Amino acid sequence: MRNIYDIAELAGVSIATVSRVVNDSPKVSEKTKEKVRSVMKEYNYTPNVFARGLGLNSMKTVGIICPDVSDAYMANAISHLEKSLRCYGYNCILYCSGYAYEDKANAVNLILQKRIDALILVGSNYAGDGGDAATEYIRNAANEIPVFLINGYVRDPGIYCILADNYQAIYDVVTDLLETGRRQILFLYNSTSYSALEKIRGYEDALKDNSLPVQEELKVYVPNHRILEVRDSLLQLSEQEHPGFDAVVATEDALAAGAIKYIRAKGLRTPEDICVVGYNNSELAVCCEPELTSVDSQGRVLCEEAVELMMAHLHGQTVRHKKIVPCHLVKRKTTDF
Repeated sequence: MRNIYDIAELAGVSIATVSRVVNDSPKVSEKTKEKVRSVMKEYNYTPNVFARGLGLNSMKTVGIICPDVSDAYMANAISHLEKSLRCYGYNCILYCSGYAYEDKANAVNLILQKRIDALILVGSNYAGDGGDAATEYIRNAANEIPVFLINGYVRDPGIYCILADNYQAIYDVVTDLLETGRRQILFLYNSTSYSALEKIRGYEDALKDNSLPVQEELKVYVPNHRILEVRDSLLQLSEQEHPGFDAVVATEDALAAGAIKYIRAKGLRTPEDICVVGYNNSELAVCCEPELTSVDSQGRVLCEEAVELMMAHLHGQTVRHKKIVPCHLVKRKTTDF
């Protein structure tokens, strides 16, 4: 005798999707309904009261996926999400997916087999570059349950995106540096995610709007954000006749901390010789000497907004598919503007 779990496995969907098909929910595509009904018919499955109830009542559980919970930004986000969900009486199931596409897709498929009401993806890495090929697995998930993406953007009716205004934050920082006379601004980044691409766009547009060329050699990719390795990478560049720079804008505080280590190793001063601006306003910003000016990307606000939008959606309210939260620059000792 087949049960709802068997039907879900055979059809390759979650049990929540099976129950929605049983209840003819409009949240399930006709293609998925046809597939599930075909399996039900083949195995003579008769829905019971429990299966029908799954489609009518909340499981009070939300799935959360992040790439790496050891990352400080991710860990803080998970903490904020868990606390906010608990305030609404919801539990959460956490998966760590890693960064590879197949691993992310597998994590989403696994968590969809659980009895969850919605899914939260933490980090712009899940949005890739925002293109269809990089986000197909998210779009497929959104056919089954509402998906909330923090700090990334994917255009799809079932995906709700809450993101920091990374473009404007970097645009404003670069403009401020230019107004103080800085002209050779090094841009340090360690990712090509949606968020990183928005930051690059802000950097480039600020230069162009101030009639300055975008020098590709001043856009430096560092594959990780280990502080000493960032320092060593910059020291290697200085030995290769790399053009000098009088300011650094980094997409992570750890990258900025590495730049400060480089400046000291070269016998230079911050901010007198080189200004430095980090990103995320993490604990590293106050561990540095001098303390680091950093963009606060409002991680707590993003998480709280995501949960509020989710609750509104789960209670039948219409919510926006894209919510942008302004960032805030915290000025400390590594800038003079």
